[in-house]
Amino acid sequence: QVQLVESGGGLVQAGGSLRLSCAASGRTFSSYTVGWFRQAPGMERVFVGGLRLIGTTYYADSVQGRFTISRDNAKNTVYLQMTSLKPEDTAVYYCAAATKVAPRTVSQYDYWGQGTQVTVSS
Repeated sequence: QVQLVESGGGLVQAGGSLRLSCAASGRTFSSYTVGWFRQAPGMERVFVGGLRLIGTTYYADSVQGRFTISRDNAKNTVYLQMTSLKPEDTAVYYCAAATKVAPRTVSQYDYWGQGTQVTVSS
């Protein structure tokens, strides 16, 4: 099993940047695909991007070119760097871990963090 804790959320103006962290304990991240999701009020939780076991990344079209996922193996932490933020990026952001290859849906992930709020003001 792996336990996940997100941090780094907050309030930022449109056009700004924010970096979220997802720290893992219990098992190393290198054993899992790691995904980022977000959930706006009243909406479903949707896929943002993922980091494959081999270290490559894949993103939703809505964030492609603006968001970047990276991993620090020494800290057992995965990051979501968000740039050119828009008000529509406002949501609770979750990291998740899966044993599957390149999953994009909630049901394909096995472990979840508690989420961190990101609010982008216009």
